[in-house]
Amino acid sequence: MHSSTQIIPETGVIPRHVAVIMDGNGRWAKARGLPRVAGHKKGVDSVRALVRACGRRGIQFLTLFAFSSENWRRPPDEVSWLMTLFMSLLEREIRNLHRNKVRLRIVGDLTAFEPKLQQLIQNAQALTSTNQGLNLTIAANYGGRWDILQAVRGMLASKPELARQPQLIGEADLSSFLTMADAPEPDLFIRTGGEQRISNFLLWHLAYTELYFTDTLWPDFDEEAFACALHSYRARERRFGRTSEQLRVES
Repeated sequence: MHSSTQIIPETGVIPRHVAVIMDGNGRWAKARGLPRVAGHKKGVDSVRALVRACGRRGIQFLTLFAFSSENWRRPPDEVSWLMTLFMSLLEREIRNLHRNKVRLRIVGDLTAFEPKLQQLIQNAQALTSTNQGLNLTIAANYGGRWDILQAVRGMLASKPELARQPQLIGEADLSSFLTMADAPEPDLFIRTGGEQRISNFLLWHLAYTELYFTDTLWPDFDEEAFACALHSYRARERRFGRTSEQLRVES
């Protein structure tokens, strides 16, 4: 991962990496008099549609925030149902992802999951590890602060001399231990559901990412809604600290 605060990354009209907070499942269900879990189930259709859309449009990386480290605070029945849904999706969907050359990765503190789910995650990642299509990352029991902390611990365990000479620590020393060190920083961040926060998601990575917020609830986020997000992205001027005049000269 190259840091956008250190170098100017290559950009194009199509983002290379899209990151999404899929918000609004519960509110979608409540508005229809349905249990919250019905919204999560319906939201899976939006995930499938977005994966297909990214593949067709040549987007190389898609990262989805499925379950945050703070989501354990939700009602126990909902958390239990979400874990069951996660397991069933891994069992049902992985073959289809593999046929479509999707490389799947799950990032987060996976030690909190029961052994069966951990094994399903390992099997899914192993099956798709050599695929050359879309790189699909699911953030599960993930938090941006946790990611930075575990990276610091990993860095110091690997290079204990840096603890004695902290002035020698550079961004690359730390970023190489982040869970998504092998992916470029997101070009476009999307949050559905009307909230305008990043909610402890990819805190290190979003430094220069273009942010897009929409009132559309996640189960209603279809390819047309995604096209609107991409249209907004294309209209942005990505300066990375430069002036508009500099960009015109360089173009």
